[in-house]
Amino acid sequence: MFKHGLFLGLIFFFSGCRTTQLPDQGITSDDIIIQKLSDHVYQHITFLQTQDFGKVSCNGMVVFDKGEAIVFDTPGDDAGSAKLIDWIENKLHCKVKAVVATHFHMDCVGGLAEFHKRGIPSYANNPTIVSARSRNFPVPQKGFDKDINLKVGNKKVITEFFGEGHTRDNVIGYFPDEKIMFGGCLIKEVKAGKGNLEDANVKAWSETVIKLKNKYPEVQKVIPGHGKTGGTELLDYTIKLFEGN
Repeated sequence: MFKHGLFLGLIFFFSGCRTTQLPDQGITSDDIIIQKLSDHVYQHITFLQTQDFGKVSCNGMVVFDKGEAIVFDTPGDDAGSAKLIDWIENKLHCKVKAVVATHFHMDCVGGLAEFHKRGIPSYANNPTIVSARSRNFPVPQKGFDKDINLKVGNKKVITEFFGEGHTRDNVIGYFPDEKIMFGGCLIKEVKAGKGNLEDANVKAWSETVIKLKNKYPEVQKVIPGHGKTGGTELLDYTIKLFEGN
């Protein structure tokens, strides 16, 4: 009877371990915020001083599994990237296997040198590489056409181009296992203005996001390039914001 009860107890214990959520390892400081969105995804937030908009908070995404991590968009400078990489290594106990820049602006590539210094390869849409080089911005190392699927542990991480919007090269990151999307600057937080339009295609923007929404109707969380994370209402808001332009 005791053995039988012990056996059932062990089954219950290990079953519970499989479903228990991982602890939140996030941090908050004056120059970097890292917050948990799900068991395998964190959002990183750093701050970039801009000429037109002042000090701007900038979002990125960290996806990890089985000791590996992929980062979407760097912090705005190398010091921020160093803090992010150190946190991933020391708190998540993961090796960063790649960083993906979602477009060529400094809020995506400004901290690339630190990743390259540590031997971490960087990926970007080929037009991103061309544009970054032409502006004398930090340049990602490995190019792809339209889309690329990377693996983190046993899980697939998708990067895909749907069309022009904030820039002609903007891509999104998607983690299908947990239905979380990093929309980057293609996607606006609810109630946001149109923002920096210097390199934008405002006529194509809505149609690009419509294509994105149709491709991934199951998405549950959306991280914009700046501002508050939400659900598919961010996609709807962005579509409406640029309709008829």
